[in-house]
Amino acid sequence: MSSTENQFKDLYSNYSQKVHRLCLGYTGDSMLADDLLQEVFIKVWENLEKFRGESQVSTWIYRITVNTCLLYLRANKKQTKIDLEKNVLKISEETNDTENQIQLLYKCISELNEADRLIITLLLEEVPYAEIAEVTSISEGNLRVKIHRIKQQLSTIYSKHERI
Repeated sequence: MSSTENQFKDLYSNYSQKVHRLCLGYTGDSMLADDLLQEVFIKVWENLEKFRGESQVSTWIYRITVNTCLLYLRANKKQTKIDLEKNVLKISEETNDTENQIQLLYKCISELNEADRLIITLLLEEVPYAEIAEVTSISEGNLRVKIHRIKQQLSTIYSKHERI
């Protein structure tokens, strides 16, 4: 097995779950997140030898993930919202309370704008602030302010859904 293949296997084992959750945060659909995960790692494989190490490998993979999700969402904007509603309703009928809360959280996250979704999903993945700032191209100071505002927004969205 070549060193590139070993490197790819390591990257997949280290980042696939985080990438999947990031895709889930964007789409709210587990099966769609599976598809996007595959697309992301196809792109990682295709570009692995071109990676120059100018940023952390995790930042590079998150960037690929974000771009893949955004391209998908822009191409399927209207359909995604309708499918999301159906999937969340179907899921909430089939799962326990904790799972319902997680699904509701992802549904609320999906209502944020694209940049805010990225930030909060990376934050949920416990990505360090410095790395989130690098991925999003904003300063750490601005990031902290944005995170505070996003949490307030999510709280408002969440309480709106709890009343339904």
